[in-house]
Amino acid sequence: MNLDNFYKARYVLNQVIRRTDLVQAPRLNPEADIYLKPENLQVTGSFKVRGACYKISQLTEEEKARGVIACSAGNHAQGVALGASFNKIKSLICLPDGAPISKVEATRRYGADICLVPGVYDDAYQKAIQLRDEHGYTFVHPFDDENVIAGQGTIGLELLEQLPGVEVVLVPIGGGGLASGVAYAIKNLNPKVQVWGVQAAGAPSMYQSLVDHQILRLNSVSTIADGIAVKEPGALTYDICQKYLDGVVTVTEDEICAAILALIEQQKMVAEGAGAVSVAAAMFNKVPVAGKKTICIVSGGNIDVTILNRVINRGLFKSGRTYTFVVELDDKPGQLVGVSQIVASLGGNVISVRHERNDDAERVTACQLRLKVETRDEDQINEIRKALKKNHYKLV
Repeated sequence: MNLDNFYKARYVLNQVIRRTDLVQAPRLNPEADIYLKPENLQVTGSFKVRGACYKISQLTEEEKARGVIACSAGNHAQGVALGASFNKIKSLICLPDGAPISKVEATRRYGADICLVPGVYDDAYQKAIQLRDEHGYTFVHPFDDENVIAGQGTIGLELLEQLPGVEVVLVPIGGGGLASGVAYAIKNLNPKVQVWGVQAAGAPSMYQSLVDHQILRLNSVSTIADGIAVKEPGALTYDICQKYLDGVVTVTEDEICAAILALIEQQKMVAEGAGAVSVAAAMFNKVPVAGKKTICIVSGGNIDVTILNRVINRGLFKSGRTYTFVVELDDKPGQLVGVSQIVASLGGNVISVRHERNDDAERVTACQLRLKVETRDEDQINEIRKALKKNHYKLV
């Protein structure tokens, strides 16, 4: 690795990428001074365009003539497709068949041919290698490549200029290209800045590899953060992350959903799961950020709108904005009135009611009432629970 290559990448990318200025976001964690690096607003909706375009720009004429092939969960695909079109060369992208439709169609619009592969990112990788060997394409790796890492690392150069007093940087990790690039750039220019990687708990390949001091391949991955659902980190990225990162933490699915919701509601910013993990880590204090100038890299915004509603609902639940009370009642007229009066008097808003007669209840005359309620926060939920119990309602 060579820092000069990062500055060269920056010069090359100036004609391709969009400038993404920092956005201050104090409400995400009132204890810290939080800033967002909105790469979800980048060309193609993700930071991946940086590494892909720089890598393609450095290919020889012979490599370009053979056309490029890549594998991706979606964002690298769009970066390679755009980079290939910009350089007027052919591109073929292998995507896992579960990739969001929005990412598949966007890749096609940028001019690439698409090959959908059953499975996850790692299966698409194997297919891409097979096709490369069969047809002689030039392979553009999504993370384990020096020029790709240098392209992603241009973000690190920008962060130090945009917020000279930065103390902590939180970076999403899948295969590790972004984290290794940002960490390498920052630590070589200002070693005092802490750089932490963040992974989804359902795909902790880099986290587990660093804990065990060797590259591990997970048997399976499962997370809403499809952009970082990688079974095995790269050899190069593992070495750089091991040397330069201050640590790697994980966040749960509910925490990721809560972060996506907070970004939409507070910052009017749409992030995909992979892009929101850094924000989740700051919101839920997975990293010591209290009192520190902290930058969260929001790495992408290409979320599939068909699952956005489910994500928002989980985010509402995680942040105490909705709650379902299950109350056991006597099955007789007037019972619902008493419960709803208590909820209303404490400011809760009932949005659905479900009445269930259970044959296996302790009392033959009992029934269960499910009330889904819009609430302000956990404190209000606890107030309603206490009031119901005080009025002798049995909460299940």
